[in-house]
Amino acid sequence: MAAPRTRRPAAVPLPPPPTDPAELLETELIRSGLSAAPVLRRAGRRLGFFTVRELLFHLPRRYDDLREMRKLGELYLVEEGSVVSARVRVVDVRVEPSFRRRIQRTIAVLEDDSGTVEATWFGRRYIERRLHPGDRVVVSGKLKHFGRKLTLDNPDFQPEGNDDEMLHVGRIVPVYRLTAGLTANRLRIAMREALDRAGKDYPEYLPSDIRDGETLIPIGAALEEAHYPATFDGRDAALRRLAFDELLALQLGMVGRRRQRGRDAARPVAVDEATDTALRDTLTGSISRKLGREVELTADQTTAISAIRDDLARPTPMLRLLQGDVGSGKTAVAAWALAAAARAGLQGALLAPTDLLARQHHATVASLLEDAGIPVEILTGSMSAAAARHTLDLLASGMAPVVVGTHALIQERVSFNALGVVVIDEQHRFGVEQRGQLEAKAGGHAPHVLLMTATPIPRTLGQVLYADLDVSDLRTPPEGRIPIRTGIRHPDKLGSTWERVRAEAAAGNRTFVVVPLIDEAEPADDDSANPTIFDSSAPAAEAESVRLRSLLAPLRVGMVHGRMKPADRDAEMARFRDGELDVLVGTTVIEVGVDVPEATMMVIEGADRFGLAQLHQLRGRVGRGTAESFCVLVSDSVDETAQARLKAVTEIRDGFELAEKDFELRREGDVLGLAQSGLPRLRVASLQDKAHVALARRAREHAEALLDESGRLGREHAPLARELERGWLERVWAGDPASGA
Repeated sequence: MAAPRTRRPAAVPLPPPPTDPAELLETELIRSGLSAAPVLRRAGRRLGFFTVRELLFHLPRRYDDLREMRKLGELYLVEEGSVVSARVRVVDVRVEPSFRRRIQRTIAVLEDDSGTVEATWFGRRYIERRLHPGDRVVVSGKLKHFGRKLTLDNPDFQPEGNDDEMLHVGRIVPVYRLTAGLTANRLRIAMREALDRAGKDYPEYLPSDIRDGETLIPIGAALEEAHYPATFDGRDAALRRLAFDELLALQLGMVGRRRQRGRDAARPVAVDEATDTALRDTLTGSISRKLGREVELTADQTTAISAIRDDLARPTPMLRLLQGDVGSGKTAVAAWALAAAARAGLQGALLAPTDLLARQHHATVASLLEDAGIPVEILTGSMSAAAARHTLDLLASGMAPVVVGTHALIQERVSFNALGVVVIDEQHRFGVEQRGQLEAKAGGHAPHVLLMTATPIPRTLGQVLYADLDVSDLRTPPEGRIPIRTGIRHPDKLGSTWERVRAEAAAGNRTFVVVPLIDEAEPADDDSANPTIFDSSAPAAEAESVRLRSLLAPLRVGMVHGRMKPADRDAEMARFRDGELDVLVGTTVIEVGVDVPEATMMVIEGADRFGLAQLHQLRGRVGRGTAESFCVLVSDSVDETAQARLKAVTEIRDGFELAEKDFELRREGDVLGLAQSGLPRLRVASLQDKAHVALARRAREHAEALLDESGRLGREHAPLARELERGWLERVWAGDPASGA
């Protein structure tokens, strides 16, 4: 007897979408009533929009000017590859097999009174359901020449009619970042609906006196012109408004946090001359033993320690940024600050972004402070329960004067007896909230905070981004550091490079090989609306590790990348550090990897795809021992700017000078420093743009005037406060980093 069939429960109908524009802004896309809401919800998970508000701020990445209508007979004189628009009549539509397996192409013959042209779409069978002979349409697409035959490649089209309703053709057309399943046409239609139902009535939050003083258009008009500009002047006015708002939010966050900090009370850490001298001697003694010769602190290290000493003596909390190249001696300066806290009867904590880096810092700091008799504990997520409990007990009782750890230090179960100094390494990997969680463990007092970064920020950016910080630069390289020989090689001419890798391995040394992608199926950063285009030319870690295991056999080749579990990635790096691997292939996760004095070769494939600051930091992974080291930049790019950037790396060894050069050479919108600065990634504002730098300075002045002594906005600015706390400016205002941990 057959089992009775179970009836599937009926789907619960979604409630009707809100009619109030303000309420609709907060509504999830699936409940918004917008066209293709389920598709938008799926795509939004990848692209980062979940509500109608977030959709409205998914801004175009570029604009195509399709306003000029051409006669088909004129197209023979138009350069191939140009995007053209025309008003045409459909003569014929047919479907044919293509040279690509299992992919058919749809061909439409189009005409006007001056000539004909064919339009071709690959794999888009729905076209034959939308186009029929006799239809009159406006069409826009990329022109291709085949002798006397003309073709429009994958063009967009709309029925001829009211020009005001044109979204895809015959106007300035927005081009968005897409993902699989979300087409450009579908997104433009949904965006038009969102603008009509909520965007035009977007609540104004900027005070009218600031808006008038800066000649900024209303926010509703800015959204309209940012997505569907009538003119490029209108688009520029919209983007200027949005850029100013981002910069104002950024400055409000920084000024607010600075003023709040100024009202906080910190435990003063007084360091007398005798203690200061003893701690400095402890550091130089430890470093001298490690190097086997007498050394002194560099001039910059001495200056930084003196500045930190002055900061610690005050009853207000220190907030200082220590920036310098890899190997410039930041850890020694941080160890002085931690030891100063210990000598004052307080506790110091160093927060690192990864388990492996925390262990490396623990070993280094423990060695530096050994002669001072200051024990250094460690707390990471990979420790056994018993070992973690032991460290937790020591911290709570005050018996652990210094601790090094990962995110495990900010867990709720961690308590300190008297936390006085916090050092945060690779500070761009931690958001303001995460840093605050550790600072909150100081128990009624704000700790003194030292932030560290190995990527110096250009002066122009620093004036805007670090106005709320005191900054110490370590520009002087340590004594005895051997310069790293750097050269550029074509991918087809790497025979001698791989021979050098073999020779270095035979001498007991090791090689890093860095590639831009994890696997060959990663989407390229392509302006095309086709989300299935992949960059097969970019080297990928998984394929390259397989290739090098064969090419370099019997050398031992390992691999690390960002999709691996942190524990697995750290284990592979540890194998490389301990000599169980000769070559380590990886993505830029090795930037903040282990300190391996035996690493003497750095091969960076697809080097033109990395920023100058990134290349310099990767190069700093080698040359940390006594042997001569090499960095090979592999590139086949013919782009003049890319070549100029690579040439700069070969000629400039100073990270600060390279940061300035990077800022000078970067393309518009590709701004150095945000990911490495610990600040949010700006959507519209570009600190590469001199006009935006000027906007940022004025935004700073407005922020200073808007906030009260405690760093808060007054009640009269409630709309601005709401936008900062819950609107599109939230991440910028809160200080969420562009490259979070």
